[in-house]
Amino acid sequence: MLQAVRTIHNLALPPILKEGLGDSDFRVLDVLLHQGPMPVNALGPKVDLNPGSVSVAVDRLYKKGLVSRVESESDRRVRTVSLTEKGRRVFVPIFRQHAALIKRAFQDVTPEEQRQMEEMLKRIGRRAEELSEQEGHR
Repeated sequence: MLQAVRTIHNLALPPILKEGLGDSDFRVLDVLLHQGPMPVNALGPKVDLNPGSVSVAVDRLYKKGLVSRVESESDRRVRTVSLTEKGRRVFVPIFRQHAALIKRAFQDVTPEEQRQMEEMLKRIGRRAEELSEQEGHR
């Protein structure tokens, strides 16, 4: 399973890097595109980054004009991050290229096999999460 993930990552990452984005940049922009604006502290867990790393990624994307940051009026510690119009213009074509590449990687898997795999991976993920919590890893 890890070998398949590494191989897909090695296929998908070079085009992202070529566009001037890093892996964490891509993950942040992907979440903002598909889930909308959110506080930095909610963004970190969704992209598997610790608070410091997500702040660095957001700062980098902010300097490029791809995201905006707005402080909460009620709690200045909370900053909501949003995709800017420039961010949308830049990222949507990159995401489409990425999705097409992943689709090509899965072209020999039938839609039924994909559905089954998705169900199995969800079950495995939920069970692994339970085990992790039982073992005190979270």
